[in-house]
Amino acid sequence: MRTEQPKMIYLKDYQAPDYLIDETHLTFELFEDQTLVHAQLVMRRNPAASSGLSPASLPPLMLDGQELELLSLALDDRELSTGEYQLTDSHLTLQPSAANFVIDSSVRINPQSNTALEGLYKSSGMFCTQCEAEGFRKITYYLDRPDVMSTFTTTLSAPQHDYPILLSNGNPIASGSEDDGRHWATWEDPFKKPAYLFALVAGDLWCVEDSFTTMNNRDVALRIYVEPENIDKCQHAMDSLKKSMKWDEDVYGREYDLDIFMIVAVNDFNMGAMENKGLNIFNSSCVLAKAETATDAAHQRVEAVVAHEYFHNWSGNRVTCRDWFQLSLKEGFTVFRDAEFSADMHSRTVKRIEDVAYLRTHQFAEDAGPMAHPVRPDAFMEISNFYTLTVYEKGSEVVRMIRTLVGAEGFRKGSDLYFDRHDGQAVTCDDFIRAMEEANGIDLTQFKRWYSQAGTPRLDVSESYDAAANSYRLQFRQSCPATPGQAQKLPFVIPVELALMDGQGRELPLQLVGEDAAVGLSRVLQITEAEQAFTFVNLTEQPLPSLLRGFSAPIKLSFPYSRDQLMFLMQYDNDGFNRWEAGQQLSVQMLQELIGQHQRGESLVLDQRLIEAFRTLLADDALDQAMIAEMLSLPGEAYLTQISEVADVVAIHAAREFARQQLADALFDLLWQRYQNNRKDSRNSDYVAQAEHFARRSLQNIALSYLMLSEKAEVLTACLEQFENADNMTERLAALAVLVNSPFEAEKAAALSSFAENFKDNPLVMDQWFSVQAACSLPGALQRVEQLMQHPAFTLKNPNKIRALIGAFAEQNLQGFHQADGSGYRFLADQVITLNALNPQIAARLLAPLTRWAKYASARQAQMKAELQRILASGELSSDVYEVVSKSLVD
Repeated sequence: MRTEQPKMIYLKDYQAPDYLIDETHLTFELFEDQTLVHAQLVMRRNPAASSGLSPASLPPLMLDGQELELLSLALDDRELSTGEYQLTDSHLTLQPSAANFVIDSSVRINPQSNTALEGLYKSSGMFCTQCEAEGFRKITYYLDRPDVMSTFTTTLSAPQHDYPILLSNGNPIASGSEDDGRHWATWEDPFKKPAYLFALVAGDLWCVEDSFTTMNNRDVALRIYVEPENIDKCQHAMDSLKKSMKWDEDVYGREYDLDIFMIVAVNDFNMGAMENKGLNIFNSSCVLAKAETATDAAHQRVEAVVAHEYFHNWSGNRVTCRDWFQLSLKEGFTVFRDAEFSADMHSRTVKRIEDVAYLRTHQFAEDAGPMAHPVRPDAFMEISNFYTLTVYEKGSEVVRMIRTLVGAEGFRKGSDLYFDRHDGQAVTCDDFIRAMEEANGIDLTQFKRWYSQAGTPRLDVSESYDAAANSYRLQFRQSCPATPGQAQKLPFVIPVELALMDGQGRELPLQLVGEDAAVGLSRVLQITEAEQAFTFVNLTEQPLPSLLRGFSAPIKLSFPYSRDQLMFLMQYDNDGFNRWEAGQQLSVQMLQELIGQHQRGESLVLDQRLIEAFRTLLADDALDQAMIAEMLSLPGEAYLTQISEVADVVAIHAAREFARQQLADALFDLLWQRYQNNRKDSRNSDYVAQAEHFARRSLQNIALSYLMLSEKAEVLTACLEQFENADNMTERLAALAVLVNSPFEAEKAAALSSFAENFKDNPLVMDQWFSVQAACSLPGALQRVEQLMQHPAFTLKNPNKIRALIGAFAEQNLQGFHQADGSGYRFLADQVITLNALNPQIAARLLAPLTRWAKYASARQAQMKAELQRILASGELSSDVYEVVSKSLVD
């Protein structure tokens, strides 16, 4: 823990390292009570940092190190005395005597007591590592920064009976047994990498094996290591890996480079997964999946995360980031790549809807809060706090906009140039942009403001039609609200894909003033000025614009659509995303009307046009069932909160529940028919993790969620039948969720009890059991959560449990969390204070709901700020928690 105020680190202060590490040789002696780490670093003066200095002018060497016990230190085989080096809590400093030298050190560390899950730690009896961003300094003294790249040779030694599997990066080159029951293995990674990509695993693991033949006919061994009880849950991840490898060859021309690719599933993990070179370490929730224990969403997440980490082999490993300010260089690019992969594997439209809904609900809230920062931050106290939705999801949207501007072929040319030019290098976002510019002959100077300016741009659009001239004019006005440290924003480059539709729903040819002919039926306009207008000609009637198709830019767009126009777009727009978007806008307008009625004490009256729009959807047998399910999903309470000037949690919940009840009552017969047909298909077919089956189950389950509002006996019977007889977790969990949120107390209690009994030995399924109850908006939510924290399956030492119970309550249960007496805020603050000492990363991430105090009325603001103040005054805060709390208290 740090007792002093953490210091701010600035991008503008970046300097190249004074020294480089060409070779890293590590030996780990793993014991139950300690681990000994012996490191040999072959080092040299960095030519890029020594310009203008004489060879004799060697600066001190400062190595990073935390929580290490130094046992020995040698320079060029000469043991150093304590007077020849300086040791602090965070650094080891010594003076090299030549431009080329070798450092040998031995340290003692204690993985068994490492609850922060950074560096080397133990999970379920297994040794494993997590070194991104700055965890390697908890393993040995090193230049722990991404622009220092080295080859690694790693030897592990451990008791063979307890740790029969010994893994590290690269290819295995030697192994053997020792007389005392121990054994050893040596791994060599021939590709230079920064320390954050180092990995080590030692444990009693079983393995699923397969192989992949690359486009150049190289055979790669594929292995997924898990604990023995999970060996039957790996096939989906293996299939996903092989699909990912093939896709990356087909779409990007990228071939895997080692002889072996390994994945290890770990129960205790702060993040989703880690792309360590050749040895990916995964949160078990992102690799284990089979029908009986994992939902459709979990199957899709496993596929996406496996792809994401594999794609990092090029966009992150072979080409890595120069410094942590450039984090989106690898993460934003790779999120874009995995999103495109998922779109190609399933429904492109549904994938886009899911991604945009998540972005607008969560990343837009981050942009509007005290932790708002650019895609490429210019300063931070603790880098762990910047593994954010802005860096990942918004960073992906920035890459997507580049692809929109240059086209698919131009984007491939730019990515080829980027990978070929910078292979084996640590580079910047500017290097990525430069490759795109040079490959396509364009200037992206103004576009780069997306990397340096924080906040969500707003685009207000107005129209005018000149019947005499047959011309139609669209006027665009862009702005971006002030964010911390950035009061004024310069205009962005905003690509707006659009079409114009006639009264029959047909797309019209698009011809701008000054053009000789129409250019297609859909096109991309580039908005580059604060105010900009475009005039289309040869239009014999006033068109209806379909704007921001496919969500072509991560912005808030405003156009004065009437409700009838939105219903028209829901029915006729051939851009699937915009059909969904029209429905969302229609729902938002009507929900906001209901919210106003509730606040004024009026009787709630739902506009019947929403019911008729949903009726049309349910009656459309030609429409993809996944699209129907998405369009039947009303905007969530978190999104309605995010778009409110001052969020009224009670009114939002009341309005949304009233609308759901009205829809359920009016559409019962159609919903019941859809449910019965799809449930019949489910009963008559085996589980398949494919898009068509996902679609059927998603519509079946959203229909059930509406139907249960009727409280009819036949629906309860159907729900219980689904819960008891489903052959897959998607249907079983959906039935449990609607039961938990229903008034059927006896059935609810019985279902929860039987679910827990059946899955008590499966930690991931129990996480879902926790989440379903934590998200229940019925009265008594906080008391239920506090009681569940005493359950034997819950522990504060496991991040998945924390997210499943405490995180679900604070993020998803707005009714329970925002109780008028402030009890939800006090509860969350208590957990943050406790976790600050155990796992600072998780503590800091839990804080997000409290940081959004400015969105609420004065009473709740005061309560939330008081809890932030209490955290700040609670004692020795980690830099992770201190940064979030201190920034959140700045008015």
